Amino acid sequence: MSGADPTRTSKVIGLQERRLGRTVLRTYRTKADIADIIPNERQPRLGPKEDEELQRQIEANEGLFEPLLVEPHPDVPGKFRIIDGDRRWTNSSALVERGKEQFRTVPVEVTDRTLTDEERLRVWIYIHRQRKEWDAKEKEMVAYGLVDLVGRASAANILGITVRELDKLVEVFELSEKFRNLREPGAAITWARELMGISKKLLTPQAMSAVVKKVNAKRITNSKDLRKLRHILPDPVAREHFLSDEGDLESAMLRVAEAPAARKPKNAIVGDLSAAVESMKKVPWTELEAMRGNEEVLRKINEAQVVLRNLKKALSS
Repeated sequence: MSGADPTRTSKVIGLQERRLGRTVLRTYRTKADIADIIPNERQPRLGPKEDEELQRQIEANEGLFEPLLVEPHPDVPGKFRIIDGDRRWTNSSALVERGKEQFRTVPVEVTDRTLTDEERLRVWIYIHRQRKEWDAKEKEMVAYGLVDLVGRASAANILGITVRELDKLVEVFELSEKFRNLREPGAAITWARELMGISKKLLTPQAMSAVVKKVNAKRITNSKDLRKLRHILPDPVAREHFLSDEGDLESAMLRVAEAPAARKPKNAIVGDLSAAVESMKKVPWTELEAMRGNEEVLRKINEAQVVLRNLKKALSS
């Protein structure tokens, strides 16, 4: 199949429409030699792509189960460029390099034309949003990669979020890069998300540096334990102890317990309302999108509106 002409092949094989979000592609399916497929350099996924587990899956399935989505290469006649499937191509290539020639020919879904950069990014992001790993680790990484590729405004537009939301994702990714020596490198995003959930008023650069240092030294081993910082950092004694070299979360929490208990707002309802507002602000845009049209959520919002309206009326009169 090496050297096949994508244009000539598309004339012979019937095209089908494939809708991916706002983008509609016309594609056909065929098979191609690994050597005729070229990765896309402007792809937002970062990090290593070789994966021994994926290679085992390819071998167990006797090839790729899902075809690579490719387009006619704009600069290399007779070749295809990957739109989606870079990891599958990389790991199939690794098997071929080890002499397993049966994996040289792979299934592909070919577009009838070369996409624009924006179309390609939109398609790739739409596909990855349907996969489990998007929420697990990818959205921050992709946001960071997109900013580097197309800038903040275009990246936010492609992801369908505000620039402010984009900046938060980028900030989480940049923080995750500081967490090292974790048992699972992919868990760095989880640590960063937990830490960024702390109020910015409390999470000073010094506090953030202390957390990263203690996590990397394995003095903090559970990301959920970072939530204790919400109690530690407002307390001057506990905070000072935690920021010291000998301080850790547990010993700092003991100092919170020893401190005077009068920390709650004198007006408890103000504190409760503030906590509720802050909690709602932290709901990720992906969760909001998933709850769109949810009758139970809308009913609860209506109940909350009634309660707040009556409370406002009572306090105003």
